[in-house]
Amino acid sequence: MTAVLSARSLGKRYGRRWALTDCDLDVPAGHVVGLVGPNGAGKSTLLNLAVGLLTPTAGSIEVLGAPAGATMEKVGFVAQDTPTYARLSVADHLRLGARLNPDWDKTLAEERIGRLRLDPSQRAGRLSGGQRAQLALTLGLAKRPDLLMLDEPVAALDPLARREFLQDLMEAVAEQELSVVLSSHLVSDVERACDYLIVLVDSRVQVSGEIDHLLATHHRITGPRREAKSLPRDQFVVGESHTDRQSTFLIRTEQPILDPAWTVSQLTLEDLVLAYLGRRTETDPPAARPVLEVQR
Repeated sequence: MTAVLSARSLGKRYGRRWALTDCDLDVPAGHVVGLVGPNGAGKSTLLNLAVGLLTPTAGSIEVLGAPAGATMEKVGFVAQDTPTYARLSVADHLRLGARLNPDWDKTLAEERIGRLRLDPSQRAGRLSGGQRAQLALTLGLAKRPDLLMLDEPVAALDPLARREFLQDLMEAVAEQELSVVLSSHLVSDVERACDYLIVLVDSRVQVSGEIDHLLATHHRITGPRREAKSLPRDQFVVGESHTDRQSTFLIRTEQPILDPAWTVSQLTLEDLVLAYLGRRTETDPPAARPVLEVQR
């Protein structure tokens, strides 16, 4: 597997607070990767380290096979607040992009602006949130990157604008054949746009893999009450719940489930993500438990 982003024992500290600790991660090339986790999981810190806006306190991070920040001409980045310059016009942004990026695709940028019906003379500060997000995406795509990183780019948009943004992203991925890392705490975003999942909680990878494979190898089994240690060794228990007479386990296995005592059901992506999130929070006090937002 060729990794477009690799982190080893990566950490970032602000004063006495660690925003990211002991993070090991490999992001494969050729995928639209959903980097999912609750608020405060370290997603934004990780992406800012990847593009060189922050420097690690501990560990290392590489992007496209080089230290973070060394290959920025090949990396597109749309930050969480989809940054644009309020006093600059749409056309000013395109001219700025052309001056800063040696591989700038003027035709792609102008065609996207035309298709989105953005007035080139309009100042960015007068655009809607969805229009600013689309302008920021245009700037990221027109530099013709090998890797595009998006830090919750649609979190503040209304459902229609969010759907349009993600649809445009998927079309661009198909046309340009680029790798994408999409950070989000919305499972619906990942379902709509991604084919690879990484769940990050407290900077630790809980699960990663192609979404189709993860869904095919995770199951909910329900049957007579028993302890997790009685299950076959090839069945990794992600979560469990019990009543007096019945047990329910969420398991991961590559093998068929042969025990006839179990009723087996498949999981949704939401089920899977929340189960891995719950593995971390089982021993946390209620006030400290993160919340993963699920929207449809």
